Amino acid sequence: MNAIEIKGLCKSYDDFELENINLVLPSGCIMGLVGENVAGKSTTIRLIINAIKSGAGQITVLGTDNKSREFLRVKEYIGVVLDEAYFPEVLTAQNVNSIIKNTYKNWDEKCYFDYMVKFNLPLKKQFKDFSRGMKMKLAIAVAMSHNPKLLILDEATSGLDPMVRDEILDIFNDFTRDETHSVLLSSHIVSDLEKICDYIAFVHRGKLIFCEEKDRLFEEYGIVRMTKSDFEAIPEDAIVGKKVTDYGVEALVRKNAVSGAFATELATIEDIILNIAKGDK
Repeated sequence: MNAIEIKGLCKSYDDFELENINLVLPSGCIMGLVGENVAGKSTTIRLIINAIKSGAGQITVLGTDNKSREFLRVKEYIGVVLDEAYFPEVLTAQNVNSIIKNTYKNWDEKCYFDYMVKFNLPLKKQFKDFSRGMKMKLAIAVAMSHNPKLLILDEATSGLDPMVRDEILDIFNDFTRDETHSVLLSSHIVSDLEKICDYIAFVHRGKLIFCEEKDRLFEEYGIVRMTKSDFEAIPEDAIVGKKVTDYGVEALVRKNAVSGAFATELATIEDIILNIAKGDK
């Protein structure tokens, strides 16, 4: 069973349109959702959890149509962290436990308080006095503490320092060692996605440009660096994007379209999406 299946998803606003999104997140995998601001990442996530109404298309989550009555039961197994943590300002972490344990049937109180210790979060400090990083850590702790099968995370590592981010990425990675567990992670920090994701979905101006295995992207694309005169021998259809300076040319190319005589270097996920996005201007 796939964790998420999206077919022909569309959503229109006055100044933005999400067009014909199709993607599949297999169980046991982590998918990174990447794109510029107002690309459609957060809209896609809110449509998946049925927080807003879609215009057209079908979304299946953990084998269940997300518009069906049965989806209310399935939500028990979905941990969600949006780009802001939405808890009443006067609540403490202790209060959050008291409330949430009556919300989720599978709430694991010990797991929650273990995360409080792991994340060094105070139990009696009011939420309004938390830093952004502390707020996000509390939201992640809640999402992880009701035995979810799917985590949906929208900029969940935003505002965290690199050491804490790395720790949380390890937690997500460990989570998917169970083949019934999956993660959809949206982030502006592309290096985080490159570190842990099995799949990368790139949304640009409301369109899904690609949804591909990360390793396949590394196989398909490469970077070449050469003089301007040498670069003229590169076939035009092999070039995805390029940067020309006084010192030469750096370009993203499709490896199978260039001669083996040209040495290519590893292209990062950031190299790939930036060059594709620039070429779409």
